[in-house]
Amino acid sequence: MAEIQQKPQLEEIVEAITSAMAAHDRQRVEALIEFHNPAELAHILDALPAAERPHLFAYIPQKLHGEVLLHMGDVAAAELASEMDSLTLHNVTLEMDTADVAELFEILPDEKVSELLSLMDTQRRERVEKNLGYDEGTAGRLMHTDAITVRADVSLKTVRRFLRRLENIPSDTNTLMVVDKNNHFKGVISILDVLRGFPHTTVGEVMHTESVTLRPDMSELEVAQIFQDHDLISAPVLDEEGFFLGRVVVDDIVDLVRDQAEQAIFRSVGLDEEEDLFAPIIPSAKRRAIWLAVNLLTAFLASWAIGLFEATLDKIVALAVLMPIVASMGGIAGSQTLTLTIRGLALGQVNRRNLSWLLKKELGIGLLNGLAWAIVVAIVAAWWFKEMQLGLVIGLALVINMFVAALCGLWIPVILKRMGADPALSGAVVLTTVTDVVGFVSFLGLASVVLL
Repeated sequence: MAEIQQKPQLEEIVEAITSAMAAHDRQRVEALIEFHNPAELAHILDALPAAERPHLFAYIPQKLHGEVLLHMGDVAAAELASEMDSLTLHNVTLEMDTADVAELFEILPDEKVSELLSLMDTQRRERVEKNLGYDEGTAGRLMHTDAITVRADVSLKTVRRFLRRLENIPSDTNTLMVVDKNNHFKGVISILDVLRGFPHTTVGEVMHTESVTLRPDMSELEVAQIFQDHDLISAPVLDEEGFFLGRVVVDDIVDLVRDQAEQAIFRSVGLDEEEDLFAPIIPSAKRRAIWLAVNLLTAFLASWAIGLFEATLDKIVALAVLMPIVASMGGIAGSQTLTLTIRGLALGQVNRRNLSWLLKKELGIGLLNGLAWAIVVAIVAAWWFKEMQLGLVIGLALVINMFVAALCGLWIPVILKRMGADPALSGAVVLTTVTDVVGFVSFLGLASVVLL
C-alpha cells in the first residue's frame, strides 16, 4: 500500500519559497504554492518578512486573494490590501460573501472602504453596509446573508430541483431556512430530510419549528457558547419581529475561538493580538513601551515596600533570600483564581447571586493551601538558616499573602469589569502588584516584630 506523502513543514516551505523568489524562479514558486489552500497560504505569507509578502501574493491566483486575506493577521492583511488599487480589490471582493467583505473592511482605511463601496452595485452595497451597521463582536457582524431559503408549502421534489440548478451551495449548509412570503422565519429543514423524504411531501410537513435562533445584537461569545452547547453547524439570525436576517456558521465560530485564545495570550503580556512579527522596529517598540512603563511603575511600588524595611534587611540577610518565595507563591495562587474568574465572567457564570459563594470557596482554598505550604516552607527555612522563628515568620507571611491573593484574584476582575476595563488585559498587572506588596510587607513586617 502506497504511503501518503506528508506536506513539508511551514519553515521548510517558507525557506524554499524565499530562495525561489530570490532566484526569480517563477515556475518553482508556483509549484510550491499550487497545492496549498487559502489558510495555508495565509500562514506562509504571515511567516515572510513584510517586504516579501507582496511578491508572493502576486503569484497566488486572484480568485483566492479574498480568502487568503481573511486568514492572515489583520496588520499584514491590511498592508497587502491597501497596496492594491481599488478596482483590483473590488474584483477580489466579488468572490467573497458580504459578511467576509465586511470583515475585510474592518481593517482597511476609511477612504479605501468608501472607494470600494462606491464600486459595488446597490444591492451588494446595502448588504455590506447592513453587516457593518451592527456592533463589532456581535452576531450581526458574524452573520452571512447567503443562506438558502424555501417556503413551507413547496414539495421536496421542487426543493431538490431548485438545489440542482444552483451554481454554488454556500459552505456549511446543513439546513435550509423556511420563511413565508414576507421573509418571516418559520423553521429549518435539514438537507438530509430533503434528500430522503418522499417527493410530494411538503417542506412544512418535515421542517423543524423548534430550532435554535440568534439575535443580531447577541455577543459573539454568547453565540460561541450556544454553538458549543447545541453542537450546531449553522444557526439563523432573526430580528425582534422574527424576520430572517441571515445565518452564522461554525467556520466563523472556530475562527472566533482561535482569536479569543490568541487574545488571551497576547493581552497577558500587554501586546496587541494583531501585532505583526515582522512589523518595523519603531512602531513595535512604541506599542510595547506602554506596557513596560506600567510594569516599571508597579516594580517601583514593590521596591518602595521593600525600602520601608531597609534596616531590617541590613540586620538579617536571610530575609532577602526568602522574600521572593512569599511573593511568588502569592502571585501563582492569585493567578489561578484570576484566570478562573475571568473565564467565568466571559461565559456569564459569575454574577451577584453566586459571588459570595465563590468568595467563600476561593478564600477557603487560599487558606487551606496557604497553611499546607506554610508548614513546608517554614520547616525548610528553619532547617536552612537554623532559626525556628524565621520559619514561623515566613509561614505566617505565606498564609497572609495566599489568603489576600485568593481575595484579589476574585475581586480584581469583577471590579475591573464593572469599571468598563478589560480584566484579561489589566487584571494580572494589578494582581501581581498587590501580591508583591502584601508579600513583602507581611514578611518583612513580621520579621521586624518577631526577629528584632
